[in-house]
Amino acid sequence: MSIEAINEQLLRSVGVGIALFHRDQLKLEFFNKVFESWFEDCSEGESISSVFPTLEIDNMLKRVEADGQYSTELKFKKKRRTIVVAQVFSEAVIGTQRLLVLECQNITRIRELESMIESYSSMVERNARSLQREKDQVEKLLLNIMPRAAYEEYRDFGVVAPQRLESVSVLVLGFVNFDENVEKLPPATLVSELNELYSSFDRIGEQLECERIRSTGGSYRCMAGMQDSDMDHLQAVATAATRFVRYLNRRNESADTLWLCRIGIGSGSVVGSVVGNQKYVYDIFGRAVNAAIKARSLARDMEVLIHDQSQPKLDGSMRPTEPQSSDARKEGLVALIEA
Repeated sequence: MSIEAINEQLLRSVGVGIALFHRDQLKLEFFNKVFESWFEDCSEGESISSVFPTLEIDNMLKRVEADGQYSTELKFKKKRRTIVVAQVFSEAVIGTQRLLVLECQNITRIRELESMIESYSSMVERNARSLQREKDQVEKLLLNIMPRAAYEEYRDFGVVAPQRLESVSVLVLGFVNFDENVEKLPPATLVSELNELYSSFDRIGEQLECERIRSTGGSYRCMAGMQDSDMDHLQAVATAATRFVRYLNRRNESADTLWLCRIGIGSGSVVGSVVGNQKYVYDIFGRAVNAAIKARSLARDMEVLIHDQSQPKLDGSMRPTEPQSSDARKEGLVALIEA
């Protein structure tokens, strides 16, 4: 077997197509069987522009001169299938003849695999984003029905163990004219109003490390001291309460619907836990809650009541004063206003 035959067999075995073009005339001088199987209509003496109509010949020649080779890809249809062939042009000198050597390799399968991998990666990325959105929505939902500390315990362990908190402060707010507004407002307007009010309360509470426990219709409860028992939790809820009232007063000056509230504050111990196996509700029970509910029941419109024994712990930003109700005074409560 001749050297040429051996080289031809080797080239066929690796699936590489070879073509030689005259460097100056750019005419096809030689091509092997693999090359011919892809470009069946080519013939010796044919110009390179006829064989490859889309090839940028001038650019190819400049790149071969400058870099020694030029790489590109050619895509074409063959028996209703798209074939992608990688092409590498280089220059060779045989005796006195300068040739352009073209090596071709079928990379259709490689491109198909790359496309599949890219498509799969995009799908995985979309699924990951979708899962993250769902996770964020679930987290947001759970944080709406339980404090962050309880949510983190539920997330890590799947349960929330009942916990006694020895020293916390609880704020209980009730809207005085809630039933009246329920009757006169369209449902969509009522829900929009409550969303705005409770979202504003949440923002104020977050600034002071007060966590919303729950809101039911015309009632809103929050608590401070759950995650950090060393914080001045009474000062935090007292500040939140006066800011709630200030926010409502300013809003009522320009809003079509007036909202009037009464707020009670209590300090002491509570028990907190998730109640229910299917519909989760986080709630707190105990002395601080009872004291806050009692104080709210004795408050007047837009008044904040707190136990008298707690007032020495407040800083100078608030001034305790006598409540309007004689019953509140009998219970040893004081009203809070901003100093």
